[in-house]
Amino acid sequence: MKERIITALIALALFIPIIWVGGIVFAVAIYLIATIALYEILRMKQIRLKSIPGFLALINLYVLLLPTQYEETLIGFTGHDKMTFVYVLVFMLLLYAVLVKNTFTYDDAAFVFFGMMYIGIGFYYLIETRMDGLIYVVFALLIVWTTDSGAYFTGRKIGKKKLWPEISPNKTVEGFYGGVVAALVFAFLLNWLFPFADTLLQLVLVTIAASIIGQFGDLAESAIKRHYHVKDSGTLLPGHGGILDRFDSLLFVIPLLHFLHFI
Repeated sequence: MKERIITALIALALFIPIIWVGGIVFAVAIYLIATIALYEILRMKQIRLKSIPGFLALINLYVLLLPTQYEETLIGFTGHDKMTFVYVLVFMLLLYAVLVKNTFTYDDAAFVFFGMMYIGIGFYYLIETRMDGLIYVVFALLIVWTTDSGAYFTGRKIGKKKLWPEISPNKTVEGFYGGVVAALVFAFLLNWLFPFADTLLQLVLVTIAASIIGQFGDLAESAIKRHYHVKDSGTLLPGHGGILDRFDSLLFVIPLLHFLHFI
């Protein structure tokens, strides 16, 4: 626990100023974080980032992360939009599988494509969210952190019924609801200090939805790790695991806020 807290404090000390500054500094930081996340997920299937599939996924990840305001520049420079690059990635991965006589399989190609999209979409919306306003990033992070903490402490205190033991044996139903309640409390506090929601009903519904989907994001990454027999996505953050272990919930929450037109 001590190691976990120290790592969290150091990470916050580094990340909060970057969030505050925003702009190109924030975008560059997210590009770096997303690169590490891609490395982590490919490593689960023993695919190196320094390989042809890894390189193709990385190039497409960087294109996918490109903020909306720069998409016209991409089109003007290449004559193609983002989706064209996605199509080319699929084509190149399948072509590579043929050229190497299926030592790189269709399953491998699908995994590389899925990993790139999973990481790229979530972090793209994180960059977009910061450009829409600091408060929305703070709200999303607050929901993720308070849900995680609320679920952890509630589960330890009164947790009895397992939520999904086949995927994450330590999570409980009581912790699940405790996380939602904690998120609601802190969302109300944030909105009271810095009003940003149109109505209280909107705040309640969005917070509940984000808290729930964030916990499912955590479970989704746990399912991937369990399938590939990996305990943590990485070792970059002592006591926490890797980048994906810390951003798994946020990769689900941030796009949700956009899909609900909350941002």
